[in-house]
Amino acid sequence: MTLRESPCGCPDVASTAAPEGTAGDTASCACTGRSRRRRAWAELLRLPALFSVPGDALAGTAATGSAPNSRTLLAIGSSLCLYEAGMALNDWADRDVDAVERPHRPLPSGRIRPAAALTAACALTGAGLALAARAGRPALAVAAPLAATVWAYDLGLKHTPAGPVAMGAARGLDLLLGAAATTGCTRPALPSAALLCTHTAAVTTVSRQEARGGSPLAPLAALATTALLTRLVTRRPAGPMSRPAGLMSRPAGLLKGRRQVTSHRPAGPRAARHPRQESAALLTTALGAAYAATTARPYFHATLNPSPPLTQRAVGAGIRATIPLQATLAARSRGTATALLIAALTPLGGKFAKKVSVT
Repeated sequence: MTLRESPCGCPDVASTAAPEGTAGDTASCACTGRSRRRRAWAELLRLPALFSVPGDALAGTAATGSAPNSRTLLAIGSSLCLYEAGMALNDWADRDVDAVERPHRPLPSGRIRPAAALTAACALTGAGLALAARAGRPALAVAAPLAATVWAYDLGLKHTPAGPVAMGAARGLDLLLGAAATTGCTRPALPSAALLCTHTAAVTTVSRQEARGGSPLAPLAALATTALLTRLVTRRPAGPMSRPAGLMSRPAGLLKGRRQVTSHRPAGPRAARHPRQESAALLTTALGAAYAATTARPYFHATLNPSPPLTQRAVGAGIRATIPLQATLAARSRGTATALLIAALTPLGGKFAKKVSVT
């Protein structure tokens, strides 16, 4: 037994002596093992998909007309933990199926033990609920059913007709978690949650056939859903959403008096739309177009040829499109700065998705 220096510079790496020029000269590196373990966990948790998570809470906050605060950050932390808990639990629950359909995944390939994945899911769920509790009772009241939905989906609902609805509900609740943590109120965020829920359900429906391929109806329906959501999300909202954010929390009497005062102002272009409203509308339209463009071609290709590779590409595009959709929802609520912050996550998610698959 001899000690050699590994290619990465690690000292004291043991290797078996062998004649020169033989395979025995290659030393084993401890760093290589750690790197493989880190990559295995990155694959299990689908780390690039994490960039689609913060936008849920931020879009929910924008829907209430409020700016993000420290409780919003706690909600984002809770969302990240619960999302990753679902990822780990998903592979644990599907380990037998993956052994046949995806033997390269971390659990069936033996790179991560099933017990470790289940332990991680439990720990991440506990951490997510603890962070939500720190954000306040309203946040915990949303995080608890969110965690229950995640576990119910992975352990029972995933392979039933209710699976896509459950996954969509989880995304919708995640958006409401941001609203509840920031303001304690979720009602203003319900329309945005419904739109995000619909998008997620459509992507989940397509993902059900990504391993074996299948009917073109699922990607075609997802394509139609994207077109409908783009139309709805870029349409100027009516009612409370059309008022400036500062008026969202004012008492009804003040709003009534303001309407009485402003009703005597002469009508004109400036009365019809404020410059800030115009810029918000333009940003909403641009982000909505980016959302549609992200999914249109992959969905169309999967419709023409619903093979596993094209279907997986469509699912990946649907996951990445979640970010511009979240940004669009924030922009339509006059959360311009929040929308731009969410949109900035798009290239980061795309960059890391090239290294680790999100499906």
